Amino acid sequence: MKVVIPAAGLGTRLLPVTKELPKEMLPVFFKGKGGRVCLKPMLQAVFEQLYDAGFREFVFIGGRGKRAIEDHFSPDDNFIESLRNKNKDDLVEELQEFYKKINNSTIVFVNQPKPKGFGDAVYRAMIFTGDDPFLVHAGDDLILSRNNDHLERIMKVFEHYDADAVFLVETAKDPRRYGVIIGDAIKPGVFEVKKVVEKPKEPPSNLAVIALYAFKPIIYRAIEKVEPDESGEVQLTDAISLLLNWQCKVYASKLKDDERRIDIGTPESYLRVLTLPIDL
Repeated sequence: MKVVIPAAGLGTRLLPVTKELPKEMLPVFFKGKGGRVCLKPMLQAVFEQLYDAGFREFVFIGGRGKRAIEDHFSPDDNFIESLRNKNKDDLVEELQEFYKKINNSTIVFVNQPKPKGFGDAVYRAMIFTGDDPFLVHAGDDLILSRNNDHLERIMKVFEHYDADAVFLVETAKDPRRYGVIIGDAIKPGVFEVKKVVEKPKEPPSNLAVIALYAFKPIIYRAIEKVEPDESGEVQLTDAISLLLNWQCKVYASKLKDDERRIDIGTPESYLRVLTLPIDL
């Protein structure tokens, strides 16, 4: 299955640092080779997790000011040689492993000329995914689970129920910041979704949507029908609501208690990420 990674947002909540640096390239602490602490851009961590789970075809949706992403995902042999000449063998090994994953993958960059919302960003991947089902993973959000179990679960739900859409949800303290679902629990941790509301003032539940989805291509038809919101953005949540109106099969898989969400969307959430040990 191909993976769509939207990374075109302006990151206004993280200004001024995101004026020149894409928020998806903000560094996060991880354990590297030999247990050494290293800093990785968030987007690299997302890519590597998906690669380790078996995905090999990726499309990054970018926009103006995102050139650093394309540069980072372009192997630099001269830089490797420079590190080797300085006896930075541990860093060489770390980078070479990342570059090997890049070289073993198909990576396409698609431009979103104007920041017209998450739904519009996903829609621009249609030329890459075609008529095949695909995964969508936000570039600034990461789930840590044992053996990438959350990815396996979402794929199993997608296949078992022949779903048109499946996504992750978590119990949120303040669900007003997210898309929120109403659904029927059909088995432990799995919900048949009946309704989804984007950033409700009065949340109908505390189950908040996480930006990790599996879709059939019918989602593109729904995005085409969605009207932009008051900010001029096309919301993916509205397209999922349209799928529900069309009687499509939409399911949610709940995050387990021992799984962690790494969110760098706000200064407060990024601060929490930087002060907690992370192990992949």
